[in-house]
Amino acid sequence: MDKGIGFNRNIYLSWLDATAALCSETDDPAQVRARLEPVVGQDIHNADNRRKAIDILINIWVKTGSIAPDLRNAAVRYFETGQEMSDRLWLHYGLALLYYSFFREGAAAIGQLSRSEDAITPAMVKRRLVAERGELGSLEKAVERIIFSLRDWGVLEETSQRYAYAPQRKAFSTTNAELEAWLLACALEAHPAEELVFSDLLRLPELFPFRFTLTVDSLRQHPRFAVHRQGSAWDVVGVATPQVVEEREGEILWLSRL
Repeated sequence: MDKGIGFNRNIYLSWLDATAALCSETDDPAQVRARLEPVVGQDIHNADNRRKAIDILINIWVKTGSIAPDLRNAAVRYFETGQEMSDRLWLHYGLALLYYSFFREGAAAIGQLSRSEDAITPAMVKRRLVAERGELGSLEKAVERIIFSLRDWGVLEETSQRYAYAPQRKAFSTTNAELEAWLLACALEAHPAEELVFSDLLRLPELFPFRFTLTVDSLRQHPRFAVHRQGSAWDVVGVATPQVVEEREGEILWLSRL
């Protein structure tokens, strides 16, 4: 995971779709990079800026394999088999959360602000992040990059006020319960806490664009999660270890064949 600023270029949804499609064809990062050159080059002519944008795309769709290989490989499978174009946003967003802690913090700041504000501005987001990270010279530009990207992805919409954007809270839903579980697992993996109360997990501010229908019982039966009761009232959710995920997925597959 990149714990610095990292996310320092505008990233278009069409680029992410192209990167995911390439990852479904090859596991070779060099091939993915080479084939992204003409795609990104249509919008960025400067070689250094183009390289930096491609670096971000590679980090999101390739290098997440070194952070959470099961989640990254599942994302490639979901991209290949998905029927709904709108489901792709869930995949790009989840992998961005996994790799870029600054993206997660920026999205969380927007989500927190959206609970009390109909529209947010870059200055509002910057103030939140400065309070958490301190004043960094590159922070202001990076906030603008995240906001631009989220606008392109449809997560933020223009308003009548200049430089003010409306967060699309719970605007994105899916009929694929596995995709819901996958994004929750990404958010939990990326979060500083190892476990979260189920209700807090669903209400993570960085997940503000998405609508979830899963229940705690759904997660209790799902191989990606470890759920336990804390006291008499709280269901606490953690990410299952890779070995447990593999064993439980095998068990589910075996049961499905009976």
